[in-house]
Amino acid sequence: MHVILIAAQKGGAGKSTLAAHLSTLADRDGKTLLIDTDPQGSLSSWRGRREAPTPHLTRANAQAVPEVLSTARREGVAWAVIDSPPHNSSLISTLMSRATLTLVPVRPGPFDLDAVGATLAMARSLKAPIACIINAAPPLMRGERQTSAVAETRAVLTSLGAPVLPGQVSQRASLSHALISGQSVDEYDPHGRATAEMVALWQTTSELARTLPRHA
Repeated sequence: MHVILIAAQKGGAGKSTLAAHLSTLADRDGKTLLIDTDPQGSLSSWRGRREAPTPHLTRANAQAVPEVLSTARREGVAWAVIDSPPHNSSLISTLMSRATLTLVPVRPGPFDLDAVGATLAMARSLKAPIACIINAAPPLMRGERQTSAVAETRAVLTSLGAPVLPGQVSQRASLSHALISGQSVDEYDPHGRATAEMVALWQTTSELARTLPRHA
């Protein structure tokens, strides 16, 4: 079973949004469990509005996560996607130590870049595989490869020694509209640019995760 943790010490990075959209794509690659460890419960609210039977979701605290993962593995779950709360270093550390890969969403801007250092330091101390995602970025104009804000963010992350996944997830209304209706963006707008970016992100993430040891 591959365990994908989405974590950032700073609030507002877009963890829950990414977890919802990526989990539906993961579910097409194999049985997927979405684990909501954020007390705010945004993913649980989304799942409650969802008509489709999958992905399955469970809420869990730090103490319950090991048993949830063990049960999922016994039940043949291929992908576990975990949404973590902000400002909870001990829980994030526990989850990171059990993840195949930790994805760290980073918005272009000084506050997110200032906050990412603590998450990177935690990953290094645990020797945990990690990759940053440039999230909620300015949408690309036609023919544009990346905006100056994204280029600067990528350069700063690289200077910090952080692995950064290619591409970006842009700030697009369809991402939110899909969640409001209990959908994922590929269901809401299958041919849109937001879907193309999210599919590319999942392809990169899943390929990277498959090169790493599975959750034991």
